[in-house]
Amino acid sequence: MGKLLDASQVAAYQRDGYHFPIRIFSAQEAGTLRRRLEAVESASGGKLPPRMNQKPHLLYTWLNDLIRHPRILDAVEDVLGPDLLCWSSQFFIKNAGDPGYVSWHQDGTYWGLSSPDVVTAWVAFTPSKVESGCMRVVAGTQHQKVPHTDTFAEANLLSRGQEIAVEVKEGAAVDIQLEPGEMSLHHVLLFHASEPNRSSDRRIGFAIRYIPASVYQTSGIRESATLVRGTDRSGHFDLEQPPESDMHPDAVRRHQEIVEKQLKVLYAGAAKAGKLGEGIVPPR
Repeated sequence: MGKLLDASQVAAYQRDGYHFPIRIFSAQEAGTLRRRLEAVESASGGKLPPRMNQKPHLLYTWLNDLIRHPRILDAVEDVLGPDLLCWSSQFFIKNAGDPGYVSWHQDGTYWGLSSPDVVTAWVAFTPSKVESGCMRVVAGTQHQKVPHTDTFAEANLLSRGQEIAVEVKEGAAVDIQLEPGEMSLHHVLLFHASEPNRSSDRRIGFAIRYIPASVYQTSGIRESATLVRGTDRSGHFDLEQPPESDMHPDAVRRHQEIVEKQLKVLYAGAAKAGKLGEGIVPPR
Protein backbone atom coordinates (compact mmCIF):
# COMPACT_ATOMS: atom_id res chain seq x y z
CA MET A 1 0.00 0.00 0.00
CA GLY A 2 1.38 3.42 -0.98
CA LYS A 3 1.12 6.69 0.87
CA LEU A 4 -1.81 7.84 -1.29
CA LEU A 5 -2.14 5.51 -4.29
CA ASP A 6 -2.93 1.85 -3.86
CA ALA A 7 -1.04 -0.93 -5.63
CA SER A 8 -3.53 -1.15 -8.53
CA GLN A 9 -3.33 2.60 -9.13
CA VAL A 10 0.47 2.54 -9.17
CA ALA A 11 0.40 -0.40 -11.59
CA ALA A 12 -2.06 1.45 -13.84
CA TYR A 13 0.19 4.52 -13.82
CA GLN A 14 3.19 2.40 -14.80
CA ARG A 15 1.18 0.75 -17.57
CA ASP A 16 -0.70 3.77 -18.95
CA GLY A 17 1.58 6.67 -18.01
CA TYR A 18 -1.03 8.70 -16.13
CA HIS A 19 -3.43 8.71 -13.21
CA PHE A 20 -6.33 11.02 -12.33
CA PRO A 21 -8.21 12.48 -10.58
CA ILE A 22 -6.51 12.95 -7.22
CA ARG A 23 -8.17 15.34 -4.78
CA ILE A 24 -5.53 17.62 -3.24
CA PHE A 25 -7.58 20.37 -1.62
CA SER A 26 -11.07 21.83 -1.72
CA ALA A 27 -12.58 23.92 -4.50
CA GLN A 28 -12.62 26.83 -2.05
CA GLU A 29 -8.87 26.52 -1.52
CA ALA A 30 -8.39 26.36 -5.28
CA GLY A 31 -10.38 29.58 -5.55
CA THR A 32 -8.04 31.24 -3.06
CA LEU A 33 -5.02 30.19 -5.12
CA ARG A 34 -6.70 31.48 -8.27
CA ARG A 35 -7.25 34.89 -6.66
CA ARG A 36 -3.62 35.02 -5.57
CA LEU A 37 -2.48 34.26 -9.11
CA GLU A 38 -4.82 36.82 -10.60
CA ALA A 39 -3.52 39.44 -8.17
CA VAL A 40 -0.01 38.71 -9.47
CA GLU A 41 -1.26 39.00 -13.05
CA SER A 42 -2.99 42.30 -12.28
CA ALA A 43 0.22 43.68 -10.77
CA SER A 44 2.07 42.58 -13.93
CA GLY A 45 -0.19 44.35 -16.41
CA GLY A 46 -2.81 41.62 -16.68
CA LYS A 47 -0.60 38.69 -17.70
CA LEU A 48 2.07 36.61 -16.02
CA PRO A 49 5.40 37.53 -17.70
CA PRO A 50 6.83 34.46 -19.50
CA ARG A 51 10.06 34.25 -17.52
CA MET A 52 8.24 34.78 -14.24
CA ASN A 53 6.25 31.69 -15.25
CA GLN A 54 9.39 29.57 -15.16
CA LYS A 55 9.82 28.19 -11.63
CA PRO A 56 7.47 30.77 -10.07
CA HIS A 57 7.70 28.78 -6.82
CA LEU A 58 11.07 30.49 -6.33
CA LEU A 59 9.32 33.89 -6.33
CA TYR A 60 6.13 33.30 -4.33
CA THR A 61 5.88 31.70 -0.90
CA TRP A 62 2.40 30.30 -1.57
CA LEU A 63 3.64 28.44 -4.65
CA ASN A 64 6.67 27.19 -2.73
CA ASP A 65 4.19 25.80 -0.21
CA LEU A 66 2.17 24.21 -3.01
CA ILE A 67 5.07 22.25 -4.49
CA ARG A 68 5.56 20.79 -0.99
CA HIS A 69 1.89 19.94 -0.38
CA PRO A 70 1.84 16.59 1.48
CA ARG A 71 -0.87 15.00 -0.66
CA ILE A 72 0.92 15.92 -3.88
CA LEU A 73 4.20 14.54 -2.55
CA ASP A 74 2.54 11.38 -1.21
CA ALA A 75 1.21 10.56 -4.68
CA VAL A 76 4.50 11.39 -6.39
CA GLU A 77 6.46 9.34 -3.86
CA ASP A 78 4.28 6.35 -4.69
CA VAL A 79 5.65 6.33 -8.24
CA LEU A 80 9.13 7.89 -7.85
CA GLY A 81 10.30 6.92 -4.38
CA PRO A 82 11.08 8.90 -1.23
CA ASP A 83 13.87 11.30 -2.27
CA LEU A 84 12.21 13.99 -4.39
CA LEU A 85 13.32 17.19 -6.10
CA CYS A 86 11.09 19.75 -7.78
CA TRP A 87 12.93 20.47 -11.02
CA SER A 88 10.51 23.04 -12.39
CA SER A 89 7.01 24.47 -12.30
CA GLN A 90 4.86 26.46 -14.69
CA PHE A 91 1.31 27.74 -15.16
CA PHE A 92 -0.66 26.72 -18.24
CA ILE A 93 -3.37 29.34 -18.63
CA LYS A 94 -6.02 29.65 -21.32
CA ASN A 95 -8.45 32.53 -21.12
CA ALA A 96 -12.04 32.10 -22.27
CA GLY A 97 -12.06 31.95 -26.06
CA ASP A 98 -8.26 31.91 -26.16
CA PRO A 99 -6.81 30.35 -29.35
CA GLY A 100 -3.88 28.99 -27.36
CA TYR A 101 -3.29 25.24 -27.57
CA VAL A 102 -0.65 22.63 -26.79
CA SER A 103 0.50 20.38 -29.64
CA TRP A 104 1.07 16.65 -29.19
CA HIS A 105 4.44 16.26 -27.51
CA GLN A 106 6.50 14.44 -24.90
CA ASP A 107 7.69 16.64 -22.04
CA GLY A 108 11.19 15.27 -21.73
CA THR A 109 12.32 15.92 -25.32
CA TYR A 110 14.38 19.03 -24.52
CA TRP A 111 14.87 18.78 -20.78
CA GLY A 112 18.29 17.10 -20.83
CA LEU A 113 17.52 14.87 -17.86
CA SER A 114 19.29 11.54 -17.51
CA SER A 115 16.23 9.38 -16.87
CA PRO A 116 12.56 9.22 -17.86
CA ASP A 117 11.69 8.75 -14.18
CA VAL A 118 10.04 12.16 -14.14
CA VAL A 119 6.46 12.97 -13.12
CA THR A 120 4.35 16.04 -13.78
CA ALA A 121 1.69 16.84 -11.19
CA TRP A 122 -0.91 19.02 -12.98
CA VAL A 123 -2.99 20.89 -10.39
CA ALA A 124 -6.31 22.44 -11.47
CA PHE A 125 -7.08 25.94 -10.14
CA THR A 126 -10.25 26.07 -12.30
CA PRO A 127 -12.36 23.39 -14.03
CA SER A 128 -10.34 21.63 -16.73
CA LYS A 129 -12.91 20.12 -19.07
CA VAL A 130 -13.21 19.20 -22.73
CA GLU A 131 -14.79 22.56 -23.56
CA SER A 132 -12.07 24.48 -21.72
CA GLY A 133 -9.23 22.62 -23.41
CA CYS A 134 -8.26 19.99 -20.83
CA MET A 135 -5.16 17.89 -21.31
CA ARG A 136 -5.54 14.84 -23.54
CA VAL A 137 -3.24 11.80 -23.39
CA VAL A 138 -2.63 8.58 -25.29
CA ALA A 139 -2.19 5.70 -22.85
CA GLY A 140 0.97 3.61 -22.99
CA THR A 141 2.97 5.98 -25.19
CA GLN A 142 5.56 6.71 -22.49
CA HIS A 143 7.75 3.72 -23.28
CA GLN A 144 9.65 5.25 -26.20
CA LYS A 145 10.98 8.71 -27.02
CA VAL A 146 9.97 9.79 -30.55
CA PRO A 147 11.24 12.56 -32.88
CA HIS A 148 9.84 16.08 -32.55
CA THR A 149 9.89 19.16 -34.77
CA ASP A 150 9.91 22.81 -33.65
CA THR A 151 7.13 24.97 -35.11
CA PHE A 152 7.48 28.12 -32.95
CA ALA A 153 3.75 28.61 -33.65
CA GLU A 154 2.45 31.78 -31.97
CA ALA A 155 -0.66 30.18 -30.45
CA ASN A 156 1.25 27.13 -29.18
CA LEU A 157 1.82 27.39 -25.42
CA LEU A 158 5.03 25.32 -25.55
CA SER A 159 8.42 27.05 -25.44
CA ARG A 160 9.47 25.88 -28.93
CA GLY A 161 6.03 25.02 -30.33
CA GLN A 162 7.37 21.47 -30.45
CA GLU A 163 5.23 18.65 -31.81
CA ILE A 164 5.58 14.94 -32.33
CA ALA A 165 6.88 14.08 -35.80
CA VAL A 166 5.14 10.69 -36.02
CA GLU A 167 1.46 9.80 -36.30
CA VAL A 168 -0.56 10.19 -33.11
CA LYS A 169 -3.67 8.03 -32.72
CA GLU A 170 -5.93 10.86 -31.56
CA GLY A 171 -8.95 8.56 -31.60
CA ALA A 172 -7.44 6.72 -28.64
CA ALA A 173 -6.90 9.89 -26.61
CA VAL A 174 -8.26 10.18 -23.06
CA ASP A 175 -9.54 13.53 -21.74
CA ILE A 176 -8.01 14.37 -18.36
CA GLN A 177 -10.97 16.24 -16.88
CA LEU A 178 -10.41 17.80 -13.46
CA GLU A 179 -12.35 19.85 -10.95
CA PRO A 180 -10.71 22.73 -9.05
CA GLY A 181 -8.42 21.30 -6.36
CA GLU A 182 -7.83 18.02 -8.20
CA MET A 183 -4.67 16.95 -9.97
CA SER A 184 -3.41 14.41 -12.46
CA LEU A 185 -0.03 12.71 -12.69
CA HIS A 186 1.63 11.98 -16.02
CA HIS A 187 4.92 10.46 -17.14
CA VAL A 188 7.51 12.67 -18.81
CA LEU A 189 7.29 10.76 -22.12
CA LEU A 190 3.51 10.33 -22.34
CA PHE A 191 1.99 11.76 -25.54
CA HIS A 192 -0.24 14.66 -24.49
CA ALA A 193 -1.83 17.80 -25.93
CA SER A 194 -4.74 20.18 -25.39
CA GLU A 195 -7.20 22.17 -27.50
CA PRO A 196 -8.13 25.87 -27.20
CA ASN A 197 -10.49 27.03 -24.46
CA ARG A 198 -14.01 27.31 -25.87
CA SER A 199 -15.66 27.83 -22.48
CA SER A 200 -16.74 31.06 -20.75
CA ASP A 201 -14.17 30.79 -17.95
CA ARG A 202 -10.40 30.61 -17.71
CA ARG A 203 -8.61 27.27 -17.62
CA ILE A 204 -5.74 27.49 -15.14
CA GLY A 205 -3.42 24.62 -14.33
CA PHE A 206 -0.14 24.55 -12.40
CA ALA A 207 2.31 21.93 -13.65
CA ILE A 208 4.96 20.78 -11.15
CA ARG A 209 7.84 18.63 -12.42
CA TYR A 210 9.29 16.16 -9.94
CA ILE A 211 12.39 13.97 -10.25
CA PRO A 212 14.12 11.45 -7.98
CA ALA A 213 17.33 12.79 -6.45
CA SER A 214 19.28 10.25 -8.54
CA VAL A 215 18.43 12.00 -11.84
CA TYR A 216 20.99 14.42 -13.28
CA GLN A 217 21.33 16.99 -16.06
CA THR A 218 23.20 15.69 -19.13
CA SER A 219 23.70 19.01 -20.95
CA GLY A 220 26.86 20.00 -19.09
CA ILE A 221 25.04 22.94 -17.52
CA ARG A 222 24.78 22.63 -13.75
CA GLU A 223 21.17 23.35 -12.87
CA SER A 224 19.35 23.74 -9.60
CA ALA A 225 16.29 22.08 -8.05
CA THR A 226 14.31 22.22 -4.81
CA LEU A 227 14.53 19.34 -2.35
CA VAL A 228 10.91 18.75 -1.30
CA ARG A 229 11.08 15.35 0.43
CA GLY A 230 13.69 12.92 1.70
CA THR A 231 17.43 13.35 1.24
CA ASP A 232 19.64 14.42 -1.65
CA ARG A 233 22.54 11.98 -1.49
CA SER A 234 23.60 12.54 -5.12
CA GLY A 235 24.31 16.27 -5.27
CA HIS A 236 23.58 16.52 -9.00
CA PHE A 237 21.77 19.85 -8.59
CA ASP A 238 22.41 22.99 -6.59
CA LEU A 239 19.65 23.06 -4.00
CA GLU A 240 17.31 26.05 -4.24
CA GLN A 241 16.09 28.03 -1.25
CA PRO A 242 12.53 29.25 -0.76
CA PRO A 243 11.77 32.94 -1.32
CA GLU A 244 12.18 35.05 1.81
CA SER A 245 8.84 36.69 0.95
CA ASP A 246 6.81 37.17 -2.22
CA MET A 247 9.07 38.80 -4.84
CA HIS A 248 11.82 39.45 -2.30
CA PRO A 249 14.72 41.19 -4.13
CA ASP A 250 17.16 38.38 -3.28
CA ALA A 251 14.68 35.76 -4.53
CA VAL A 252 14.15 37.74 -7.75
CA ARG A 253 17.91 37.90 -8.34
CA ARG A 254 18.38 34.17 -7.70
CA HIS A 255 15.38 33.33 -9.89
CA GLN A 256 16.77 35.30 -12.82
CA GLU A 257 20.08 33.44 -12.68
CA ILE A 258 18.38 30.05 -12.34
CA VAL A 259 15.98 30.65 -15.24
CA GLU A 260 18.83 31.78 -17.51
CA LYS A 261 20.51 28.41 -16.95
CA GLN A 262 17.32 26.42 -17.49
CA LEU A 263 16.46 28.23 -20.72
CA LYS A 264 19.89 27.40 -22.12
CA VAL A 265 19.01 23.74 -21.60
CA LEU A 266 15.49 24.04 -23.03
CA TYR A 267 16.65 25.85 -26.18
CA ALA A 268 19.76 23.76 -26.83
CA GLY A 269 19.96 23.01 -30.55
CA ALA A 270 16.98 25.20 -31.44
CA ALA A 271 17.00 27.19 -34.67
CA LYS A 272 15.97 30.25 -32.66
CA ALA A 273 15.36 31.12 -29.04
CA GLY A 274 11.55 31.20 -29.10
CA LYS A 275 9.14 32.95 -26.72
CA LEU A 276 11.20 32.69 -23.57
CA GLY A 277 14.67 32.92 -24.98
CA GLU A 278 15.34 36.62 -25.61
CA GLY A 279 19.01 37.09 -24.87
CA ILE A 280 19.62 33.33 -24.84
CA VAL A 281 21.98 31.89 -27.46
CA PRO A 282 20.88 28.27 -28.02
CA PRO A 283 23.89 25.92 -27.66
CA ARG A 284 24.33 23.87 -30.82
